[in-house]
Amino acid sequence: MAEFGTTAHRLTAATESLDPPLAALDLPAMTRNAHDLVRRAGGVPIRVASKSVRCRAVLERVLAMDGFAGVMAYSLAEAIWLSRGGVSDILVGYPTALRGSLVELASDAGLVGAITVMIDDVAQLEFIAATIAGAKARAGAALPPIRICLDIDASLRVGKAHLGVRRSPIRTPDQAAALARDAVRLGFVVVGVMFYEAQIAGLPDSSPAVRVVKRRSAQELAIRRSAVVAAVRATGIELEFVNSGGTGSLEISAEDPAVTEVTAGSGLYASTLFDGYDAFNPDPAMFFALPVVRRPTRDIATLFGGGYIASGPTKKSRQPLPVEDGFALLGTEGAGEVQTPLRGPSAELLRVGDRVWLRHAKAGELLERFDRVHLVQGSSVVQTVPSYRGEGQNFG
Repeated sequence: MAEFGTTAHRLTAATESLDPPLAALDLPAMTRNAHDLVRRAGGVPIRVASKSVRCRAVLERVLAMDGFAGVMAYSLAEAIWLSRGGVSDILVGYPTALRGSLVELASDAGLVGAITVMIDDVAQLEFIAATIAGAKARAGAALPPIRICLDIDASLRVGKAHLGVRRSPIRTPDQAAALARDAVRLGFVVVGVMFYEAQIAGLPDSSPAVRVVKRRSAQELAIRRSAVVAAVRATGIELEFVNSGGTGSLEISAEDPAVTEVTAGSGLYASTLFDGYDAFNPDPAMFFALPVVRRPTRDIATLFGGGYIASGPTKKSRQPLPVEDGFALLGTEGAGEVQTPLRGPSAELLRVGDRVWLRHAKAGELLERFDRVHLVQGSSVVQTVPSYRGEGQNFG
């Protein structure tokens, strides 16, 4: 892993002519992370999770690398925007209720061929069918059916305990097969199934108990995943892909013969929530800098801005972290809306106008705060590119 102090000084040298707040991506670190994701996937293609990137220029860089194929978008509106920009294979990772986007999708054969919509409930299928009925009637029989992927619950159940995120209600092979038949009956084509094992991919190896849960979950899911895939195929459906995994579980998902592709995104930027895994050790690649604007006491330096709190359960792990040692957030203020005080021996050395580099807890969310990303090679900015926000895009 890159030595943090050296990284901070190099980023400062590269951006010294730019006023913070600013975001910077260390290109060599991101490239190393991408190659390591490919190594961990063991030859299984990686679909890039766009929510963890949120910068079209970076998505294009990664998709041009060997081992990566396709995008997992987080919004149908985003998928349409990416498709119109040239991305030819997009899986929307979450169900949608965007009526306008559904009508736009159903009215364009190019979009229909490039985008796969996620569902986990017949009610979603009925909603989509009712929403696009007018568009399909106007088009007649000229347009192909909308492509569908089934989202299968990949959580671990131990008695009444649910270990994992609350996503799909579809869990068993029979439930998956029934939903697949409903999709076909309502005029859709089922092309894939997806399993996201958040309790493995998104959980650092923080204790022996966590490691036991992750091993047990991987074993249970491998058996059930194969059974679900077999049940869907037994309905006569020819699946194009079986998607699984995340940055934290690539090698586990990729070793299952039933899996044809895996998904990763956070591992490219290596945000702080991915610092504590046994299987991989990514280089921090995405950073942001804030300027020192006041010195209220000898051991406190106050930065402008910084309240970039990550989504998820509200706790300390969702706060940004200074890159260098010797800093601590104040428990009474944390990272604030317009100011972030830091205390510690390193804070004592700062002057007004200096900058402090920090890392966000979740990868792509940082770029909802910045219009531009400065791509750094060595101690130079080699390119400045717009984030989604910088291109005027906000998908929720």
